[in-house]
Amino acid sequence: MEEYKHSRSSVGSNRKHVQITTKYRYKMMRQEKVKAFCKVAIEESCKRHKIEIEILKVMEEHVHMIVDLPRTMSDAKAIQIIKALSSYILFRICPNLRKRYSKGHFWNAGYFCDPVGNNNFSQTFDYIENQQEHHAMQ
Repeated sequence: MEEYKHSRSSVGSNRKHVQITTKYRYKMMRQEKVKAFCKVAIEESCKRHKIEIEILKVMEEHVHMIVDLPRTMSDAKAIQIIKALSSYILFRICPNLRKRYSKGHFWNAGYFCDPVGNNNFSQTFDYIENQQEHHAMQ
């Protein structure tokens, strides 16, 4: 059973399944080191803005996650924060990424975002957890 967040004037959950993709779908996270740095950058950007990560899976050219946003934060604002701040952090940790992305845009402009409730949480969680197998079949 899902635990709801309580604020002064509202009760509920704001869980989202989010997928973001690298610009031009370049496979920038092939190396384990870059994959780890990407994960750390996303975790730090979420932590700074009180976005709770329930699961985070970094693939070669995209990232899947289930996040629980603050009740007052819109999907678009959350994605903007995650992509902008994680890019900023990544370019500082891995300056060589500038060779590929000279203008500093690590993530594609688009994104996928879908609400996750009690009914589909375990299905979505399993989908993200098994991304390695899913992409190995392709």
